Amino acid sequence: MDMRLPLKFTETVPLQDAFQRSLQELRVSVIDRCNFRCTYCMPADSLQGRGVFLPLEKLLTDHEIEDLVRAFVSLGVRKLRLTGGEPLLRPGLPALVEQLAGISGLEDIALTTNGVMLPRLADDLAAAGLNRITVSLDTLDPKVLAEMSGGKAKLDEILGGISAAEAAGFRQLKINTVVQKGVNDHTILDLLDHFRGTPHRVRLIEFMDVGNSNHWSESDVVPNSEWIEEIGNKWPILRVNSGNPAETARRYEYVDGQGEIGFISSITQPFCGGCTRARVTADGIFYTCLFSNKGTNLMPLIRHSEDTGELSRKVSEIWVRRNDRYSEERGQPGHDREKVEMYKLGG
Repeated sequence: MDMRLPLKFTETVPLQDAFQRSLQELRVSVIDRCNFRCTYCMPADSLQGRGVFLPLEKLLTDHEIEDLVRAFVSLGVRKLRLTGGEPLLRPGLPALVEQLAGISGLEDIALTTNGVMLPRLADDLAAAGLNRITVSLDTLDPKVLAEMSGGKAKLDEILGGISAAEAAGFRQLKINTVVQKGVNDHTILDLLDHFRGTPHRVRLIEFMDVGNSNHWSESDVVPNSEWIEEIGNKWPILRVNSGNPAETARRYEYVDGQGEIGFISSITQPFCGGCTRARVTADGIFYTCLFSNKGTNLMPLIRHSEDTGELSRKVSEIWVRRNDRYSEERGQPGHDREKVEMYKLGG
């Protein structure tokens, strides 16, 4: 007997939290391992001497991820993003995408990746039903890129991954660029110039205090307001109204028609009030905020419960109590606390 909640219920009654924010998007980390050691996410010095990665048998299986996503879809989720670690390191990822693409009510499946394995997997992912790809690329300067990735990233491999995604039919990519003052900020205009005139959209992300290992300091943040002014002086830009209040990036288009750029300003312009995202780690921990310090273990319900409706009910119970506003409350007394590392939550 199928005990999953009917989709039509949530089509008319959106699930809302304590601040009337609807549950609309789910991010699932499919693996916590990564082949890079980016300084703002998984710096190498934070891993030394520790067995930090999950054994593969501790990861959610493909079937368990499908059950998890079905539960969230039954509550109103329509958009799914697969993250890591580096999600392309998960064995058999295209088969998982194909399973998820068959879920009724799920309208969009996206993936965030460093791109280096796309030459091997982009065609299979496209055939499986993946809709969109975001590639992380912080600079076009090979030396700076190596420094920011712990010596792991090679520019030609990432650009090759972008080309492979294009060839597989992913016409418009998002390029996520984390900006750190004194690290890669001097290379940003060159990066933007490279992607001007293409369908791809670079998104400049303010360096965030996610996790505890990236040595974050507000003095290392370049406010996106400064970029808007500097970029506008070089290439005039105009604000684009996306019509989506839950969109994290403020979008701008080049006046000369050479494309779009986005600005994600979690530090200087928090968007907590419009956040509709839930996150689940590769071992089944449910978090309601990127900056969370604790979550809820759903694995017992996913792996051992025979009542598939029980998982939906648990998620609903957690979401309606959700009152996270970390970015808006940053710096206030009591908010200097340990947080979950980014490579576990997937950004």
